[in-house]
Amino acid sequence: MIATKDENKLILNPELLQLLNFYSQAKSILRPNYKIMSSIVFENLTKYFQSSLALDRLNLEVKSGEFITLLGPSGCGKTTTLRLLAGFITPDEGKIIVNDRVISAPKNSLPPEKRNMSMIFQSYAIWPHLTVFENVAFGLRLRKVGKKELSDRVSQALALVHLEKLAHRYPAELSGGQQQRVALARAVVIEPQILLLDEPLSNLDASLREAMRHEIMTLHQRLKLTTVYVTHDQREALALADRVIVMAGGKIQQVGTPEEIYEQPATEFVADFIGRCNRLSGKVVTRNSVEVNGILFQVANIPGNISIGDNVVVCFRPHAVIVNSANSLLDGERANHLRARVEYCEYLGEFREYELKLEKSNIRLLAIAPPNIRHQHNSVVNISISSSSCRILPGKFKNSLSANKLSAISS
Repeated sequence: MIATKDENKLILNPELLQLLNFYSQAKSILRPNYKIMSSIVFENLTKYFQSSLALDRLNLEVKSGEFITLLGPSGCGKTTTLRLLAGFITPDEGKIIVNDRVISAPKNSLPPEKRNMSMIFQSYAIWPHLTVFENVAFGLRLRKVGKKELSDRVSQALALVHLEKLAHRYPAELSGGQQQRVALARAVVIEPQILLLDEPLSNLDASLREAMRHEIMTLHQRLKLTTVYVTHDQREALALADRVIVMAGGKIQQVGTPEEIYEQPATEFVADFIGRCNRLSGKVVTRNSVEVNGILFQVANIPGNISIGDNVVVCFRPHAVIVNSANSLLDGERANHLRARVEYCEYLGEFREYELKLEKSNIRLLAIAPPNIRHQHNSVVNISISSSSCRILPGKFKNSLSANKLSAISS
């Protein structure tokens, strides 16, 4: 709910109050001083809420014009990081530096309205009593921008998000996707140095989320604003970001490009949280092989900190499991050739999903195949897995096959 009316009084939700504070003293920020390219440095950033540690010595550098996503489950510290950057809360330790200027530190934090950032909230936080035009113009009016310049800049911002024909409508007359576009236009019209987005698409249905994801990506490609985007949605993070920062327990688990995060997870948490993954407990036999319940898996690139005899986890994605009929010729280029039985098959339109049990073993794997690859329940199949698809992580995975089939184990 954006706001409620009590008799003749408009009662705003907390996000709108934060937005008002964000803009209320912005009159001192002048366009001639506007600098679009802004780098961000987080140094040992730490935040407690009472005795609970929400953020634990976070260190990160964001390049000028870069689009990063903070990705993780609820309570991982991603929104706390964003709120610290926006200036809504103050760090207990560490600091945030923007363009070589400290903007957040325990005893010296720049107020939100002095940071020249724009924030888009999960609930859009647009004013229900203002038209689309007036919502977008809100920040410019507080900056005392002249009438003609205001009109030109608002019109340009609305054209950027394809809302120029809806300028005189009220929020209640708009769809969820259109309301989100109003929030986007209002955020960019003031020409911020940094754009902050806090799960902006979570209230939209699947088709609108995809469309708005494209809008945000197109907007970033055109404006090249340094952008920090918070989400728990893995697809959003992979689709939008130049780099993904995976967080858990107030700490960064891994930083990398979407391809690096997906194909080369650094920890079991990342492997499990990003996409779906087969995970097998085993022991290193040679620098190129791991034994899993008597089955030898050929692998590549065992990390240098792992020795022969160590317990490890072999990780590979379901799409790396190639499923063929039992009488098919095996792919000589793929190192791991195994027989399995189809325990479960599900047709999902764009692909088929198979749960497989390896022959003479209790190991179960998840495989994804094109829809034209058909194997019946209980049929025997040949499978092959490239050694280069197998990622080796230290430790021993002890959980059982999850109900949503996101992982597979040896037992």
